[in-house]
Amino acid sequence: MNAIKKFLSQLRRYPTAIIGMGIIMLLVLVAVYTLISMPYARAVALWRAGDEIWGENPRNAAPAWLNIFPWSNKSETIIVDSKDPGVRKDRRQVEGGEELYIEMSFDFPFDTFPREVAMFVKGTYRENSPYMTIDWKTADGRTVSLGDMGVKTEETYRISQDARLTRRLSGLPAETGLFADPFAQPFVPTKGRHTVMINATLFEAGSNVDLRLVLYGELHGVAGTDHLRRDILVALMWGAPVALAFGLLASVGSSVTTMIIAAIGVWYGKWVDTAIQRITEVNLILPLLPLLIMVGTFYSRSIWVMLGLVVCFSIFSSGIKTYRAMFLQVKESPYIEAARAYGAGGLRIVFRYMIPRILPVLIPGFVVSIPGYVFLEATLAALGLGDPILPTWGKLLDDARVSGALYNGYYYWMIQPAVLLMITGLGFSMLGFALDRIFNPRLREL
Repeated sequence: MNAIKKFLSQLRRYPTAIIGMGIIMLLVLVAVYTLISMPYARAVALWRAGDEIWGENPRNAAPAWLNIFPWSNKSETIIVDSKDPGVRKDRRQVEGGEELYIEMSFDFPFDTFPREVAMFVKGTYRENSPYMTIDWKTADGRTVSLGDMGVKTEETYRISQDARLTRRLSGLPAETGLFADPFAQPFVPTKGRHTVMINATLFEAGSNVDLRLVLYGELHGVAGTDHLRRDILVALMWGAPVALAFGLLASVGSSVTTMIIAAIGVWYGKWVDTAIQRITEVNLILPLLPLLIMVGTFYSRSIWVMLGLVVCFSIFSSGIKTYRAMFLQVKESPYIEAARAYGAGGLRIVFRYMIPRILPVLIPGFVVSIPGYVFLEATLAALGLGDPILPTWGKLLDDARVSGALYNGYYYWMIQPAVLLMITGLGFSMLGFALDRIFNPRLREL
């Protein structure tokens, strides 16, 4: 306990360490929350889903928080459901059935037009389907008939693609004609309250009509959407546990194994040390990234296969020679001679006396190496060789690159995962450099 208190008191002397720990703790909390709220199977299902899940999202919409800036007031996605408490619904008996009146109102306070307008209709009936008429009352008091239609079990009425409505709006598409001020040139949206009025005739007892009106905005959600209408927040959240797991497992696995192998080679010497050094020298000339690309192309792109290969190639790295130089000094220490004198075995000396002596050097090293493995996973994914199932930060970068995000103005698509990668690297680097000063007194004096 005293050692822990002393360590924490030394750590508080370095503001960069506190900031780094704060960043890491925030990433860990996000990762834990993601795994609880969005388990692996659900995340994969969401990312591979189509319009059945993401049909109410606009394509390539920027994050909604951009509207916090005073110079931005772009349209956001608006969804009005006939089941909402504030929606007016009246039923009355008429000859031959029942008449249902639904009035859905919403405010439109934005400076730009919606991208498209759609209505999702769901009918409940046995044999005779309901029939309805739709009217739209604009913010400036005009009433526009959207037409009439028979109601099926499930149907999508793409208002923006209705050619007859476009003709009634003087050739303007619905997302412009229903919102534009007719006296302004060029056209600008009329701010105010719009109302959609539905008169449905029900021919059977127990029949019903439910509707969802969707105005697809230029902005949507916390992180925006991609070209497949998917919420980018799913990949941003799941990128945290993937990055932390890959970085920690690769760093700890390679660092600890490298230290153990170096210690065994130094202690037993002779052919054991020679074999380890020759394997290390061969491995040092092998290019890791091209080998991973080759495996991803011809064998498997599973993140676990890649993790295993990264650990295997990282074990016999230059760290072997660094640790070997340290262990050669430790081997000649008097307490090692004392351990040999009372009959301690070779493995006991390696694990109980040699390795603990240089553990303080290991801890800062593996903390600093974590961002490198995180970036490696993102690099493979950005090259199209990442896990094809998992949504990760690298996968987002690859999708954005393939879709030409930067050239089409969808900068948010690339900036958000890139910023998270940089923040992750910054957090671990700040903590690792501070730990290096704490565990290495010579650096502390500089």
